[in-house]
Amino acid sequence: MSVRTTGSSRADLVADAALSLLAERGMRGLTHRAVDEAAGLPQGSTSNVARTRQALLELAVRRLADREARVLALHEMPDPRAGADALLDALALATHRALTGHRALTLARYELALEATRRPELRAFFDATGARFRDLLAALVTGLGSTDPDRHTLSLIAWADGLMFSCVAGSFSAAPPSLEEVRAGLRELLAGMLRDGENPWCGTGHRERMRP
Repeated sequence: MSVRTTGSSRADLVADAALSLLAERGMRGLTHRAVDEAAGLPQGSTSNVARTRQALLELAVRRLADREARVLALHEMPDPRAGADALLDALALATHRALTGHRALTLARYELALEATRRPELRAFFDATGARFRDLLAALVTGLGSTDPDRHTLSLIAWADGLMFSCVAGSFSAAPPSLEEVRAGLRELLAGMLRDGENPWCGTGHRERMRP
């Protein structure tokens, strides 16, 4: 296996190889020697970039965050003024991309997330690198009128994470949902959040309706 990419820096090559190994072999398969081989680099190259295992894990987490930002197309997330349907479309597309064309990257994230539960220093690093998406989503739901953006952000991320785990590593991995099926599930979730009545999302000036 080789992950060499034209134009990539040495650190990026090492990090990409580490992510590939995590998806393919799990945490036990991640060694400095294995990364050298997977990246097509001379022995000792990975140690020069990340001398300790903790440094290698942090490098992988940082690269994971950068690559997932491109998969999720954070730069394409809509202005809240575009309404709930625009957010729905963007989130559905981002989730479906992770489920289909970037399955290995999603598997690597699960490996790193589990390892972070056993390494407090990695936990803090992992959570910090993932904050950009959480913060952006919180801003989007706040713009749609949420008076409890932390709770609604958690609900949206938990839904997407649960779907991705079930369809990448769980009992639904054989048949991932289509883009329209992902969109339908998100529509149901957001429709409940945006409903009039006791729901806090429907403040003055935020009467956007979900399409039926």
